[in-house]
Amino acid sequence: QVQLVESGGGLVQAGGSLRLSCATSRQTISTYMMGWFRQAPGKEREFVAGISSIGDNVYYAGSVKGRFTISRDNAKNTLYLQMNSLKPEDTAVYYCAARDLRWAVVFTTPDRYPYWGQGTQVTVSS
Repeated sequence: QVQLVESGGGLVQAGGSLRLSCATSRQTISTYMMGWFRQAPGKEREFVAGISSIGDNVYYAGSVKGRFTISRDNAKNTLYLQMNSLKPEDTAVYYCAARDLRWAVVFTTPDRYPYWGQGTQVTVSS
């Protein structure tokens, strides 16, 4: 079982930046594929960014590519999401997700991730 705890959300003006963190309970997350998803009110949970366990391959949703950066620090067992040039449409609850998978791939659907955090609210004002 993996416990995931997100932090770093908040209220920011359009054009601003936030960095989300996802701390894990395991001694190492190096074998885990990890991802960030978000869910706005009345909408389905959607993929934002993911990083593979092997090769640190990254993949982004088209709506955030070039603005968001996903990274991991295996020594600190922490996943990050740097969000720049934020837009009002980025407003959502952001979730960290993980799957124990030693592979150079990134899954982009929520059903492929068994472990989830509780979420952190990001609100971007116009």
